Amino acid sequence: MAKLKTKYCCSACGSESPKWAGQCTDCNAWNSFVELVGAPLGAKNWRSEGFAGVAGNAVVQPLREVSASIMGESRISSSIEELDRVLGGGLVAGSVVLIGGDPGIGKSTLLLQALASYSQQCNTLYVTGEESAQQVSLRAKRLGVDQCNINLLTETSVERVLDHVQKLNPDVVVIDSIQTLYTEMLESAPGSVSQVRESASRLVSFSKRTGTSLFLVGHVTKDGSLAGPRVLEHMVDAVLYFEGESGSRFRLVRAMKNRFGAVNELGVFGMTEKGLQQVNNPSAIFLSRHESQVAGSIILVTREGTRPFLVEVQALVDESHLSNPRRVAVGLEQNRLSMLLAVLHRHGGISMTDQDVFVNVVGGVRVTETGADLAVVLSVLSSFQNRAIASDLVVFGEIGLAGEIRPVHNGEDRLQTAAKQGFKRAIIPTANAPRKKQIEGMEIVKVNRLGDAMEQLI
Repeated sequence: MAKLKTKYCCSACGSESPKWAGQCTDCNAWNSFVELVGAPLGAKNWRSEGFAGVAGNAVVQPLREVSASIMGESRISSSIEELDRVLGGGLVAGSVVLIGGDPGIGKSTLLLQALASYSQQCNTLYVTGEESAQQVSLRAKRLGVDQCNINLLTETSVERVLDHVQKLNPDVVVIDSIQTLYTEMLESAPGSVSQVRESASRLVSFSKRTGTSLFLVGHVTKDGSLAGPRVLEHMVDAVLYFEGESGSRFRLVRAMKNRFGAVNELGVFGMTEKGLQQVNNPSAIFLSRHESQVAGSIILVTREGTRPFLVEVQALVDESHLSNPRRVAVGLEQNRLSMLLAVLHRHGGISMTDQDVFVNVVGGVRVTETGADLAVVLSVLSSFQNRAIASDLVVFGEIGLAGEIRPVHNGEDRLQTAAKQGFKRAIIPTANAPRKKQIEGMEIVKVNRLGDAMEQLI
C-alpha cells in the first residue's frame, strides 16, 4: 500500500506543520493543531482531472482588458428584499456565499424559499447531505413554495456532486451543508478540517470557472463561530450570519464579509408557520412605544451597513450591595459601558461607583457602532435620576475620553429616518447638523460637550 502523508493543520488559520505544536506560529492560537491524513503519496492529483480553477490556464493580461461579463453588474434577484439587501443588491453570478447560524434558526428554510424564486428565472439545484429527499419535500410543502422547477440531489461526495452539476449545468446551487461533504482523495472523516477545506476549495474553483453561484450552509461551534478552518471564510465571497434570540421569532441576517456589497448589512426576518417573512420596517419591532414616559429609556438612531433604523436603549441603575458593583451590557460592548461611566464621572460630575448599572438594547439586536455612546449615557443618567425622557426624542453621537461629542457617519440619513417615524426632537453632535436644509417637523439640538447634552436632558 502507498504510504499516507500525515501533517498537522491549524483549525484557526489553516496553516500546516509537519509536526504537532502547542501554539500556531502564524496566528498564535493555542492547541489549535489537528492531525490530517492526506492522500497516498503518488496518488493522482484531482487538479489534473479537469477541475482546475481559474488559474489553470492563466495568462498575463492588462487589467483594463479583463472582461467582467460573468461577474458584471447584473444580479439575480431572489424577490426577498431583505436577502437581496444583505447580498448587496442581489446574487452575483459566480459568487460563493457562506451562511452560518445556530441549529434550527432558519438557514435551510431561507435558502429553500430563495431557491424557489431563483428557479423561476434560471436553472437551480438543491444538494442536501443532512436530510432525505422526503424531508426536503415536506418542508417545501409546509412553506408553500413552488417545487416545480427545483432540482434536488441527496449526495455527500464532492466528486459525484460535481459530476451531476456539470451534467445539469445549473445557475444557482445550494450545498446543505459543507460539513457533510467529503472528497475521496482524502482519508479523513467528513467534517474534519482537511475535508471541509478541500471540499470547499473544489466547489469554489468550479464556481469561478463556470460562473455558477453557490450557497454553502455552514455549521457553527458552541461559541457561535463557523466550524472548520478559518480559511473557509477567506475562500468565499460573502459570509452571512444568522442571529436571533432562542425565544424570539425575529431573525437577523448580517453580512460579515461581502466582496460585492456593504459589510455589516442587516436583513430582518420574522419566523412564521409559512417560513421566514421579511420585515420591511425594522424600527417598528425594536421600539416598545410606552404608553407614558418612563425613566431610563431612550431612542437611538443606529446604522447597519447602508440602512439606518431606530432601536430602544434601556438602562437600569440601582443601589449595589456588592463590593464590586455590576456592569452588565446586553447588545452592547461591556468594556465600552465601563469607559462611558468613567467619562460621566470625570466630565459630568456623577459617580456610580456604588450603583449596579444594566444596559439593554430592546429586541435582541446587537449594536457595534460607537454612535450609541450618547444614548447609553443619557439613558443611564435618566434612570439614575429617575427622570423620564420625552418619547419623541432621538439621539446619536460618539463620546470621547475628553468629554467631547464626536460626529458619526451619515447623520442626515439618520435624521430623515427618525422624522419619518414621527419623532420631533433630536440631540446630535454639532458636526452632524444638516447644512443645506433642515429636517421638516424636527427640532435639532446640537451639542459639543457631554455637559451640554446633560443640560438638554434636564
